[in-house]
Amino acid sequence: MMGQLLTIARAEWQLWLRSRLALCALLVFALLLAATSVATALRMSKEAHDRAHQQAAAEETFLSQPDRHPHRMVHYGHYVFRVPPPLSMIDPGVDSVTGQSMFLEGHKQNTAMFADARASAELGGFENLTSALAYQLFLPLLLIAIGHGLIIREREENTLAPLLAQGVTGMALHAAKWMALAGASLALLLPLAVLCAIAVGQGAAPLASLGIIGLHALHLLVWCSLILLVSSVARSRSLALGVLALCWLASALIVPRIAVESASSAIPVPGKIETDLNMQAELRAVGDGHNANAPAFRQLKANLLAQYDVTRVEDLPVNFRGVVAQSAEADLTQVMNKHAEERMALEAGQAKFAASFGWLSPAVAVSAGSRALAGTDLATHHRFLREAEAVRFDFVQGLNRVHAQQLAYSDDINRSSDMEAERRTRLSAENWQVLDRFDFQPAAANDRLARAGAPAAMLFAWLVMLTAIGAWAARRVQP
Repeated sequence: MMGQLLTIARAEWQLWLRSRLALCALLVFALLLAATSVATALRMSKEAHDRAHQQAAAEETFLSQPDRHPHRMVHYGHYVFRVPPPLSMIDPGVDSVTGQSMFLEGHKQNTAMFADARASAELGGFENLTSALAYQLFLPLLLIAIGHGLIIREREENTLAPLLAQGVTGMALHAAKWMALAGASLALLLPLAVLCAIAVGQGAAPLASLGIIGLHALHLLVWCSLILLVSSVARSRSLALGVLALCWLASALIVPRIAVESASSAIPVPGKIETDLNMQAELRAVGDGHNANAPAFRQLKANLLAQYDVTRVEDLPVNFRGVVAQSAEADLTQVMNKHAEERMALEAGQAKFAASFGWLSPAVAVSAGSRALAGTDLATHHRFLREAEAVRFDFVQGLNRVHAQQLAYSDDINRSSDMEAERRTRLSAENWQVLDRFDFQPAAANDRLARAGAPAAMLFAWLVMLTAIGAWAARRVQP
């Protein structure tokens, strides 16, 4: 039985090799894949190098600042950059629609900057043609071009009846044709495997790389099953080609767009200006850390005086203004983090809602899983925001501790009118060593595989459903 299947599949491969259409389609795809792979790999490699260089330069610039008041350094701020992971050469994901750098400063949470294109963060865009998009969008077109007539051709050339008369069942014929198309599609995964091997050489997790290959293989097998199913039930090549073209348009273009629009409508996310306005009332209750006499800090003042058993802030062993700066920053950060987490939860809800359209479109499922495995999805961007905020809070509070412990209160309040006091508040640059090195890394491979689990399950369900329907149609194949 297996020998019979392989004989039919081998005959199909030989036919494709003799076919100008198939060879031209393969050549076009090969050129497209080569061009996109090289261009994407070079672009992401350059961006990784540039961002790593900019991160080192930002840290060196911060640490090389001269002697000055520590609160000046709080406002001087610092930059952090999200370096693209090695697998981004295959799928850059949301990198082109979200910011890759952030300016960190006291009392504020800035948004990420320098995105290539402004768009919602819930799904990656189609602005740049990448290897992932070539496999997800254009390889199915190639399979449609060479495979839409697999069963129909046998009927049109009057070879179907002799095959059935020789004992080849409809199921066997369907399986052999599926093997032929699946074998060709899996062979076309070789360039993707080469790219993954290069990424592994640059530090990518082997398990995540294998996951990307397996996910795209599953996606291609779904299309093989769909193509064979249509070829089994359609009565002409033109009808099969039209139906498959419509399926491709719906899967690759229409449903993804509907998914994005539906997610935005179902789970609206307020803009930054609206979010900032909503925070103002809570931030006013926290108090302005620049004004140590604000009502919000009366209880803090009373507690410190009681703790050290003194009656005046001038007699405290710490600088009251620095203590106020620490307290205000902690309370302010708590408020900002609450609103940031609410926004990220809404964005994550949008992403989950949009990804659920993978039940309607294999393209939505494979793209969501590919971004997760490559470490370029929305969850990775959110982790970057959280890690950047942790760096911001740590270095600001480190400078506030220096302010509280190393500056005299009398010098601090008189530095605007007393030149000697102003000079004494310029602390040594050695105190700027509170800055931790920022090195953003992709999540562990197991975490990425877990995030890709739902999209992979969707693709597997598509494969099982189409294979089952195809088997049913194969039993009813007639000359």
